[in-house]
Amino acid sequence: MDSFVWVTFEKEGMHCYPAAADDPKLATGDEYDVSFLAHPHRHIFKFRVDIEVFTDDRDIEFIQFKRWLMSLYDGEFSVDYKSCEMLSDELHTAIHERYPGRRMAISVSEDGENGARILYSADDIYPTGIPT
Repeated sequence: MDSFVWVTFEKEGMHCYPAAADDPKLATGDEYDVSFLAHPHRHIFKFRVDIEVFTDDRDIEFIQFKRWLMSLYDGEFSVDYKSCEMLSDELHTAIHERYPGRRMAISVSEDGENGARILYSADDIYPTGIPT
């Protein structure tokens, strides 16, 4: 049986995608134009972390896990100027160091509206793919 616990938390941050100013795929000049993303703007980044557990009796106590994750953003990590995928990979690296050998899925969204979900294998710190 596959068993996972999950936690959610959020963090306010500034976002900016400089390439949006002049990349013709982004600065299209029509209804698909997103050149405004080149300017700093605020988001509430919402995180969901699913992590594999091996017993049914608090192998990872999720309140403690959530508090530890949130504490990373009180000093060590920042959400500013990173993509959702970058935030996920950075967070996964820290979790993998503390809880090695576990599969994970990490979702990061901008304001709970758009985002990324990345699946990580137990042995590798690199993404294994995004589900369809």
